Amino acid sequence: MLKIFKYLKKNEWMLVFCSLAFIVVQVWLDLKLPDYMAEITTKLQTAGTRISELLIPGSYMLLCAVGSMIASMIVGYFAAKVAAGLAMRLRAMVFDKTLSFSMEEMNSFSTASLITRSTNDVTQIQTVVALGLQVIIKAPILAVWAIIKIADKNWQWTASTGVAVAVLILMLSVIIIFALPSFQRIQRLTDNLNKVTREHLTGLRVVRAYNADQYQEEKFGQANVELMNTNLFANRLMAMVGPGMTFIMSGLSVSIYWIGTYLINGAAVPDRITLFSNMVVFSSYAIQVVMAFMMVSMIFFLMPRASISAKRIMEVLNTKSRIVDGHETAGIEGVMGQVEFRNVSFKYPDAEEPVLRNISFTAKRGETVAFIGATGSGKTSVINLISRFYDVTEGEVLVDGVNVRNYKQQTLHNKIGYVPQRAVLFSGTVASNVSYGDDGRAGASEKLVKAAVGIAQGTEFVEKMDGQYQGRISQGGANVSGGQKQRLSIARAIYRQPEIYIFDDSFSALDYRTDRILRSALKKETGHATTLIVAQRIGTIKDADRIIVLEQGEVVGNGTHEELMANCSTYQEIAYSQLSKEELVHG
Repeated sequence: MLKIFKYLKKNEWMLVFCSLAFIVVQVWLDLKLPDYMAEITTKLQTAGTRISELLIPGSYMLLCAVGSMIASMIVGYFAAKVAAGLAMRLRAMVFDKTLSFSMEEMNSFSTASLITRSTNDVTQIQTVVALGLQVIIKAPILAVWAIIKIADKNWQWTASTGVAVAVLILMLSVIIIFALPSFQRIQRLTDNLNKVTREHLTGLRVVRAYNADQYQEEKFGQANVELMNTNLFANRLMAMVGPGMTFIMSGLSVSIYWIGTYLINGAAVPDRITLFSNMVVFSSYAIQVVMAFMMVSMIFFLMPRASISAKRIMEVLNTKSRIVDGHETAGIEGVMGQVEFRNVSFKYPDAEEPVLRNISFTAKRGETVAFIGATGSGKTSVINLISRFYDVTEGEVLVDGVNVRNYKQQTLHNKIGYVPQRAVLFSGTVASNVSYGDDGRAGASEKLVKAAVGIAQGTEFVEKMDGQYQGRISQGGANVSGGQKQRLSIARAIYRQPEIYIFDDSFSALDYRTDRILRSALKKETGHATTLIVAQRIGTIKDADRIIVLEQGEVVGNGTHEELMANCSTYQEIAYSQLSKEELVHG
């Protein structure tokens, strides 16, 4: 938890020290009240006291109460400002850190866990910091000062206060011992609940298509009930604190007055007024001591969850990405749009077997190179290595003659127009999605947006939308069809005007006619660039300059459609499973 405080800024530390000063003032004012109360009590017990004599100590009591309230409000304001600022910074840092993660780090945390860490965990820390400045600092000052005030009073009263504090500590210790494991479990169960909820929402269409609502409801119910039961157990333990504190404070007050009764009855008549006044003062101070320990107890209940949350946040912030930025900002002079694999092998983290073995090929500027193979043959893995979503296990991947490890990631990605298997759209407009990201150009061009959408065969449906190119796209592109999402995703890559186009099975949602027209328009537009296509359909890639056939992570065929049909049995099997001999010859 202490490591989190290093992210406080200098001005926030100044607010913390200012809070400390106001807390000291507040405690001093709170502890002055019993003194004036004792004075008033003494005057009331003294014969001949006029009402006007009570006004001065009474006015001081009122001023102390108002002053304490103002000091408390100032401390609360400073604490809220520090806590909110720290929470904002932690959320931003966790978010920024996840942006730097490679796919390996993303997979190790899970999306649901990262969402919980940047929301619920940060909120736990914010709560502790806000209360901590008001309670952690105030409690020991109040306890020590109040004990000093009563140290020279009657030992019997002091002993009863000590017993009350001992019982309080014992009660809190028992509760914390049993509650702490529950708080640790709550965070893990919250992750699980987020995961189940996210799975249901993202897979809603499949859930409904398979009538799996009941299954999903039971799955969610199980996660929800488990979290509820753990919360109930922890909160029931914590619920004992309130009644326990009331019992201890009430018992302490009764014991002080019960002891005081015997002391006053046994004292000489002149000393009785002084003893009675001391009893009233001691009672107030004793309650302050118990209140101080109660404030500390609040932190003991909040701190375990906050410590767990802080640990989870620090896990994210301290994780080093395996993908480290290089320094190159340009390729070799005279080489543009060239992609080369040199004896590349790749194994996913924690996998036993490599998914790619000894892959070598060169794609030059103006060429269209396609990849085909059975599911799991490694096609997408090849594409991921070019964009450096993962680093190779062995060998080298070069773009424009430079190893991708040596590039600044921003430079490398500006060379690439990437269209993933699963089309991804963001909430905003058609124009904001097409011109998405930083492509090295200043500002978005509406003319380029329209041209890119036109090449991607999206003009017809975009111009029918309300607002056309300023038409709204909902989160995840839920208000457009799968084919429309793919075309907008392709338009995004075209708008970028990169050196290298990567289409990772990006035509699967298009009908054959649209697929053919789009590829024809793309060929005219991307003739100056290198185009890499991953596809399942022979019809999409048969016109490529070169087709690389993958099987179990190895290259088993490399050539044109005609060459592969003549000498590659794997390619022949795929071709004959999709098209007739006549279509292959005349298509």
